Formats: sequence, C-alpha cells, structure tokens
Amino acid sequence: MSDKIFVDTNILVYSRDASETEKQPQAMHWMRQLWTSKAGRLSFQVLQEFYSIVTTKLQPGMEPQKAREDIESLFVWNPIPVKADVIKRAWQNIDKFQLSWWDSLIVSAAQIGGCTYLLTEDLQENQILGSVCVINPFLNSPESLDLQI
Repeated sequence: MSDKIFVDTNILVYSRDASETEKQPQAMHWMRQLWTSKAGRLSFQVLQEFYSIVTTKLQPGMEPQKAREDIESLFVWNPIPVKADVIKRAWQNIDKFQLSWWDSLIVSAAQIGGCTYLLTEDLQENQILGSVCVINPFLNSPESLDLQI
C-alpha cells in the first residue's frame, strides 16, 4: 500500500499503556504494520503529546529515557513540524469542519503530509476531512486497509 497513514497521539500512547488490555494489542498491531509497510506518519505535536502523557499520566509511567528512545525511533517517519502552513490550514479546518483547535492541527498536519488516512478514536469514523479519511483503529484492522507488507 502506498497510502500514508497519520497516527494520532492516542494510538502511540495505547501501544505503551499496559492498563489498556483491550486497546494495547490493537494499537501495537497497527504500529507493527505501519513500521513494516513504511506507511506511518505523524507530527511533532503528536510526539510532544506522547512524551508528556506517557511520562506523567500513565500509571505506571514510562521512564523518560525509554519515552525519548521511542520518540527518536519515530524520527524516521519525518514528523511534520507545526509551522505557519499547518496553523493556517488548521484555521481553515476549524471553519470548514468545526473541529477543536488541537484536532484541527492534527488534521492539518495529516493533510499537509499527504496522508490518506488519519488513525484516531477522537473523530468520527469514516469522516472525510478534505483529503483525509478518519479511521478508528479499534474498529478496523490494518488488513481492512489492505496494508501490503
């Protein structure tokens, strides 16, 4: 599959949250498939949120060094920086789709990154936001998108 798939923060967090016994295996499955298919994309916003959540809110939390290693490994996904173009697109997404500020930044980064899909549980399943389709990773498997390895 040549489609790029933008990963929201919650998927990364669930892949590290052992207390989420139902969601963690599915999140880990998605992450393995995205690594193998080289289809995964994200933004620096996602990486910042991930670090904050896994080191301060998870019980037990991740050791900061382990979280940093996770983030460094994700640098190969070429995270999209939140620059003027992302912010301006986010304003357009707020106006057009009535999204929250933080969700509009995620959608904007996915759009600018040329992603076909946005993996998140925070938006409506199958919602089309410009060029991006929302996929809930806990209602769908990577196989449902025909990710080729």
